[in-house]
Amino acid sequence: MNPIPGLHHVTAIATDPQANADFYVSLLGLRLVKRTVNFDDPTTYHLYYGDEVGAPGTLLTFFPWPGAPRGQRGTGQTTATAFAVPAASLEAWMERLAAAAIEFGAVETRFGERVLPLADPDGLAIELVEQPGAEARSWWRGGPVPERCAIRGFHGATVTEAGYERTAALLTGVMGFERRGEERDRFRFATRDRAPGAILDVVCAPGLRAGRVAAGTVHHIAFRCASDADQSAWQRRLADAEMDVTPVMDRQYFRSIYFREPGGVLFEIATDPPGFTADEAPETLGTALKLPPWLEGRRTYIEERLPPLRAPRPAAAP
Repeated sequence: MNPIPGLHHVTAIATDPQANADFYVSLLGLRLVKRTVNFDDPTTYHLYYGDEVGAPGTLLTFFPWPGAPRGQRGTGQTTATAFAVPAASLEAWMERLAAAAIEFGAVETRFGERVLPLADPDGLAIELVEQPGAEARSWWRGGPVPERCAIRGFHGATVTEAGYERTAALLTGVMGFERRGEERDRFRFATRDRAPGAILDVVCAPGLRAGRVAAGTVHHIAFRCASDADQSAWQRRLADAEMDVTPVMDRQYFRSIYFREPGGVLFEIATDPPGFTADEAPETLGTALKLPPWLEGRRTYIEERLPPLRAPRPAAAP
């Protein structure tokens, strides 16, 4: 089977879908590439944001549940999602965030890269990382952020664990990651491919309490695989490693298997195909509510129960 190139998507929980869309489209400059519903809870949106066509490795997705309580970041959880941006762009990002009255933290240096931490309206931890080579990757050319600093897909993600050894063994012994280094309590792993989202940091925090998944936290992270055949091979490999892996689930734009890594974080392996242009032309991505065939007969019922969601208006760059 082919190795895992990196992240496919990250899925988090939000509250207000309009505030969510306005932040990620108008401010961060991601494209809303698909508006659909949570297939397990079809009166809830599932919103996908990414590059021009929603390529794997660029996708941050949300289940917006209005009125949901705020979650708690902690162990057994994905605690930060990092996007790659071009070199020397963080100053422009700080200007942009400040103009929108969005708070952000001090720039850090981590494994030789500059990192700008911030949070979305629900408190979800986001990082912008100046990553070498990021400027060569795809971005949303129709968005509000200029090319010199536009987001270029994922840099990676951070998971926080009470102990990191068993998670590290899974990553290196089963999933094909390489250990790249450590800084204090942070251990860096990466795929050999160096694709978008190739980085996974494991923070060891034995004194931290367990996380609680709710608004402003990550529900799960998904890794890429090239085909259905590769996914079946990964399913067998994980089962052989005594992971409780699910059957294949059809998510319309990819197919998925799920399992919990030893520290409790929910992992997914998702196929690259068929992609987000399977039911929409590239130029109209994200403009209409798309439902899978098995929910199409309930469209009127579903639409009546979803909150209004207008198209976000991209803001001009400062």
